[in-house]
Amino acid sequence: MAVVIAGERSGVGKTTITLTLLASLCRRGAEVQSFKVGPDYIDPMFHSYVTGRACRNLDPVLTSEAYVRQCFALHLQKSEYALVEGVMGLFDGVKGAGEEYQQSTVNSHYSPLTTDFASTAHIARLLDLPVVLVIDCSRLSGSVAAIAHGYCTFDPRIKIAGLVLNRVGSDRHLSLLKDALKPLQLPILGVLRRQDNITIPDRHLGLIPTAELPELDAVIDRLADLGDTCFDWQTLLPLLENGDWGLGTGDKVEVLPHAQHPMPVKIAVARDRAFNFYYQDNLDILENLGAELVFWSPLTDQELPPDVQGMYFGGGFPEVFSQQLAANNNARESVKQAILDGMPTIAECGGLMYLCEQIIDFEGKSWPMVGILPTSAAMDKKLTLGYRRAVYLQDNLLVEAGSNLYGHEFHRSHIISNCEQPLFTTYRFDVEENLGFEGWCSPKNIHASYIHLHWGNSLEIPQNFLQQCLNFKYLNSKC
Repeated sequence: MAVVIAGERSGVGKTTITLTLLASLCRRGAEVQSFKVGPDYIDPMFHSYVTGRACRNLDPVLTSEAYVRQCFALHLQKSEYALVEGVMGLFDGVKGAGEEYQQSTVNSHYSPLTTDFASTAHIARLLDLPVVLVIDCSRLSGSVAAIAHGYCTFDPRIKIAGLVLNRVGSDRHLSLLKDALKPLQLPILGVLRRQDNITIPDRHLGLIPTAELPELDAVIDRLADLGDTCFDWQTLLPLLENGDWGLGTGDKVEVLPHAQHPMPVKIAVARDRAFNFYYQDNLDILENLGAELVFWSPLTDQELPPDVQGMYFGGGFPEVFSQQLAANNNARESVKQAILDGMPTIAECGGLMYLCEQIIDFEGKSWPMVGILPTSAAMDKKLTLGYRRAVYLQDNLLVEAGSNLYGHEFHRSHIISNCEQPLFTTYRFDVEENLGFEGWCSPKNIHASYIHLHWGNSLEIPQNFLQQCLNFKYLNSKC
């Protein structure tokens, strides 16, 4: 079994609670596998930092319901304990219709098209996991019972295993909370007082990534100390222990495909403080298809790794390190020349920004970048956020014209001028609103876009990419 850590809304402390549980378990020497609902990159970084294991994203929009179950089953079996951190509030999702809703009972008050698709509740139902509900009690006393009662009864398919009361102010405050909750007979699985000495700083896209926090080990130690004393471990541990968990009979998704004919190519993957938004599943798929991943830093390495046949630039924070990226002229020229030579290249969000002529930071300063795309990326205050459906307008490095792919956007920059022959038209996932043209595939050997893609349910993407890299390797060997 495993447990889902859910919040009654965003900002209640789900990530802090999750990290506290993970830190305390790992201090005991336990092997723990964590999962994260949704498309987020940064929270999983913290999970992985604590556990030493790659956190896995569970997102039926980016993949599918079947893939979520298969991914969960695959990685669950490799650990003693497992937990899933939710996203936003328990029932916050998007409109969608999946297998779960087609199988709903006639008496259910949920329509086949529901608004909590890809929510924490959706994943809990999909995996048949109990939920631990985190409530921010900082401005509550008796009303906590109404909140808990509402969440327990709103969807009878959700099993609330107990509550974690967060940001409790005093013994008197705790007594009022317990008195109010007593008639509900809900287990209180944890109580966390207001913590002034445990803070993880954030900035314009959420928490600051782990690689930029030199004092993170001390924070994790304090969380482990807290976790040792604030949870009802006697009740929690049986929930967290891995037990019998089976796939549905219709689940035949191959999470980690093994190619019958491996494609032996080397891919340069940019990974440093500027570029670190990658789904571990994507990297695993590349390796299982035969690729050798060579990690390098556009911040500090003077050139691309030798003898590579493809490049992969994930998202991240190039705007924060734009001065350092600009100063590394040798790396920028190395990347530009490789693309001009025909090397297949994927660039997502921050990677797209790096391939532009320049990045214009929040202060209006311009910093030269690779310059392969004849445009600039400018930072602004507007947040672009949400799931996207991309309808491809032309054949490209990854898929054919007419293909539909689902991805996610999350950035505070925009491109000054769009490509004359854009890669695709984008739509909101849930309301089919046309958002216009986006993406670059000129030169023909690049796929550059703000949209983040998870390849788990679209294996043609890595397969086509590696085939293009193999073609590039063959052509260069003939020269």
